[in-house]
Order: sequence, then C-alpha cells, then structure tokens
Amino acid sequence: MRTILHWIDEQTGMVTLIQRFMEEPLAQGVGYPHVFGSLALFMFIVQMLTGILLMTYYSPSPDHAYDTVQFITYKLPFGSFVRGLHHWTATGMMVAVGLHLLQVFLWGAYKKPRQIIWVLGVLLLMVTLGFSFTGYLLPWDQKAYWATVVGTNIAGAIPWFGDAVRGLLRGGSGVGAITLTRFFAIHVAILPVTADEDGLR
Repeated sequence: MRTILHWIDEQTGMVTLIQRFMEEPLAQGVGYPHVFGSLALFMFIVQMLTGILLMTYYSPSPDHAYDTVQFITYKLPFGSFVRGLHHWTATGMMVAVGLHLLQVFLWGAYKKPRQIIWVLGVLLLMVTLGFSFTGYLLPWDQKAYWATVVGTNIAGAIPWFGDAVRGLLRGGSGVGAITLTRFFAIHVAILPVTADEDGLR
C-alpha cells in the first residue's frame, strides 16, 4: 500500500497535498460551531458520488423514470441504500448550509473585509434550493409531479417576467417530458458547476 501511495504522490503530488492540508494548524477559538461549511462540502461530495451511481440506472423520460426509480429502490442490490443516502444527505445539506449562514451572521463574519463571502453564501443557499427543487421531480410520481406544478406556478407569479420563467422551467404550458428532461439537466449538469463556482471547493 505504501508503494502505491508513493507512486501516486510521485505522479500527482496529491498525497503530500492532503497531508499538508490535514496537518494545517487551526486558528485559536475554532470549534464545533465552525464545522457547518465543511459538513456541507462533505454532503455535497456524497451527493455527487451517489448521484453518479443513481444516474447509471435512471432514465429521464416520462415512460421510464418512475420504473427506473422503482427498480433502483426495490430490485437493484444496495439501490435502496444509495437512493436513501442521496435523499437524506440532500436534506442534511440544506440544514448544514442554513446553519452555516446563521453561524456566519451571528459571528459577524460577513463584515468588512469579507462581505463577498456572505454574498457567495447566499448564492450557495440558492443553488442548494435549486438542487432540492429540480431533484424532487426526478422520481416522476404523483407527489413529485404536483409539487413541480405548484413550484413552477409560484415562479410564474413573479411580477413582469413570471410567465417567461415558468415557461422556461416547464418547457411549455404544462409539466411534461421536456420539464423532466430540463430538470434532470439542471440537476446533474448545470447546478453542480454553479455550486463549485460558488465556493464548494
């Protein structure tokens, strides 16, 4: 094992980089209230890994989405575990991001010269909400369908350009095949890149 790690470090320098990161001394006064950012990052990584596993069996089409989710949950070995892990870390990530923002606010860590960190944190919260909203439709059951109808109607109530936003999200007048495809694309391709840009690195 040591030989393999030495070879990886020789080729990439990753082992040395990880060692330096893990051995970095913490600032004085850092404790458990400061873990929520790292917790959100950890849950995001779990989301990515379980999401990739789920994507290998999921089909984002109205004819097959529900059936593939049922197959993953009830027939695929460890499928229920992977799907459950994806679901519960999504919930946990919402809580962690919310607590992280609250902690930053209470500690006053948003004040000069770190105002941009607060802005990025709020954007990260919006991206996390976007993950939750777009992921909710993917099982393509009755609950997911009607929740998306309600959610896109709320977006349609935005003054002046609400109808355009609702049409853009739905891909038409109603929730259908194009909506499912768009939500899948936003969930697995667009938002992960945005989350990385907002600071989940």
